[in-house]
Amino acid sequence: MTMKNEYNKMSRRSFLTSSAALTGTALWGQIARADVGTVLLPDSRGIPPAKPVDPVKKKRLAMVGLGNRGAGTWGRDVANKYLDYVEFVGICDINAGRMQTWQDYVGLTCPTYSDFEKMMQETKPDMLIVCTVDATHDYFIVRGMELGADVITEKPMTTDEKKIQAILDAEKRTGKVCRVTFNYRYSPHRVKIWELLRSGEIGEVTSADFHWYLDIEHGADYFRRWHRKVENSGSLLVHKACHHFDLLNWWLDSDPESVYALGRLDHYGKNGSFRAENCRSCFHTKECPYYFDIMRDEFLKLIYVDNEKYDGYLRDGCVFKNDIDIFDKMVATIKYCNGVQVAYSLTTYSPYEGYRIAFNGTKGRIDAWIQEKRRTSDADYDEIVVFRNFEKRHYVQIPLIQTGHGGGDVLMQDQIFLPDVPDPYRQCAGSRDGALSCLVGIAARNSIASGKPEYIGSLTSIRPQKEKQYKRVL
Repeated sequence: MTMKNEYNKMSRRSFLTSSAALTGTALWGQIARADVGTVLLPDSRGIPPAKPVDPVKKKRLAMVGLGNRGAGTWGRDVANKYLDYVEFVGICDINAGRMQTWQDYVGLTCPTYSDFEKMMQETKPDMLIVCTVDATHDYFIVRGMELGADVITEKPMTTDEKKIQAILDAEKRTGKVCRVTFNYRYSPHRVKIWELLRSGEIGEVTSADFHWYLDIEHGADYFRRWHRKVENSGSLLVHKACHHFDLLNWWLDSDPESVYALGRLDHYGKNGSFRAENCRSCFHTKECPYYFDIMRDEFLKLIYVDNEKYDGYLRDGCVFKNDIDIFDKMVATIKYCNGVQVAYSLTTYSPYEGYRIAFNGTKGRIDAWIQEKRRTSDADYDEIVVFRNFEKRHYVQIPLIQTGHGGGDVLMQDQIFLPDVPDPYRQCAGSRDGALSCLVGIAARNSIASGKPEYIGSLTSIRPQKEKQYKRVL
């Protein structure tokens, strides 16, 4: 079956391509300062620079999906830093124009394919990177492993429980592995929370509060793109919140057991008083607070506008389109196998971007409030507050990194592409991690539909464990 035929089988419109200085897993030293408490300073891992590998030993790398992440994070960024260790042997997309754009933008020339099977059979890659629409990840992950490649996939790993099971079965059947790119695990701020929780600073963790706020720019963008439909993204409980659920699974070192959730579409979609197909064709640009001039963004114009004639995908879709069926506000109660209870929420139309996280323990509490995409700030650090029962609070400060998901992208890529990089914080996420992060969102989505709690163990062959299972992949 050709790639084109497979796309048509899943609906062409539902398969439009995703729009999508610290080292490795840097350790952090501490100094005490009376006025602010504990301050963290970056420290080297003490690992000598990796030596370039012999050209014949470079990993052969192929990619499917050449949108935002495919062109940037997994295209130009990889080409700029890791070509001593990998070589691109093939790229694949249903959009012919985007394949040429990718080569011009990344600065590489390599074979291009509209037929995925043909690319895999002719190029025989060691590693396949999947950056397509979420609902198609499973097809490329499974076929990629069946055709001999290990897989690196953008989150979420996939969008429903049947697709998760297919990936788990294929991994077991082929002996290949699937790694999920959870870059949030790698930012120094989140690493420090991981360390504090394991230090016993607040005793045994009993509950957590986790509230994520997408602002009126970033949040609205999900309702412009293919993400706006559940059939493509699985809803933001899967596409976006899998990041957050993975952090919880990683921080708490336990598997989720059950989820009860509520969600509604109250702001975008049908709630608008006017609408159009996309911003460029709209007659309400002067009165719409969500008007988005894509022509002012050179990168988005290059990747999407210049190539929309090939597939009809409009990157500046109207946030009030009637076909929007994902939730724009969500809350969930999650119970973990180790007894921890979590209150979670996701809001998509906040005046600021960021999150609040708090862990309650038998000996105290950890609090953090992160406001991302800061436009003006006097502080050059993020802060964590540690409260111990019957003692004074103290502060932990982490140097502020404004690029690449808090510095996470570079640290994650180093671990993927450089040889012999250690994993002291267990940040490397395999298929089980990818599955459990998705399953929380899938369970939440099912719970909203049924009005009842949903049990993770009933969805796939994964049986949740009190202590998280971990293995290093790739």
